[in-house]
Amino acid sequence: MSVLTGKNAPSFSANAVANGGEVIEGFSLDQYKGKNHVLFFFYPKDFTFVCPTELHAFQSRLADFEARGVKVVACSTDTAESHWGWLQMPKKQGGIEGVKYPIVADTTKTISANYGVLAGDYDIDEEGMLIATGPMIAYRGLFLIDKNGVVQHQIVNNFPLGRSVDEALRMVDALQHFEEYGEVCPANWIKGDEAMKDTHEGVADYLTAH
Repeated sequence: MSVLTGKNAPSFSANAVANGGEVIEGFSLDQYKGKNHVLFFFYPKDFTFVCPTELHAFQSRLADFEARGVKVVACSTDTAESHWGWLQMPKKQGGIEGVKYPIVADTTKTISANYGVLAGDYDIDEEGMLIATGPMIAYRGLFLIDKNGVVQHQIVNNFPLGRSVDEALRMVDALQHFEEYGEVCPANWIKGDEAMKDTHEGVADYLTAH
């Protein structure tokens, strides 16, 4: 599994479903370069249990991301048709009706592989047959990408462990604070807290004050 933090986010072009049912061909994160930060997250499968809680949680805070100029995009290895069907299913039945941000269809599994979140690899057995060493679906990866297309933050959770939308927003705030003021953000920093200058003196002053 690769670490992409500090590196360019891998480019891709794939079908996606947005606005609750609009199928987009050739969707790419490149459209946001120079304009928006991107919160790009992977989830394992459509029509499952933890996954809809995450997709709805990001939707419920979508206005908070948009107010910060951040585009939220989801991705799994399911097809666009599967995404579309799940989007038509009411929330009370386990569906994701009401989710508006784009959901990418990584049907070739190459996006998940390039982001280092694909659970498993392809291999050749002793008889020369192609085999899979895992379920070949995405772990719960999350990537915060800046306007230059560089990954500034990533986490990867195993299948049973849902993520915190509050923490994702905190990371957005920390990155944008650093970009605007050049100050680094200490442990447990939240928007409005004092940050510190990235110098020995700045750190010493902060620790002395706290």
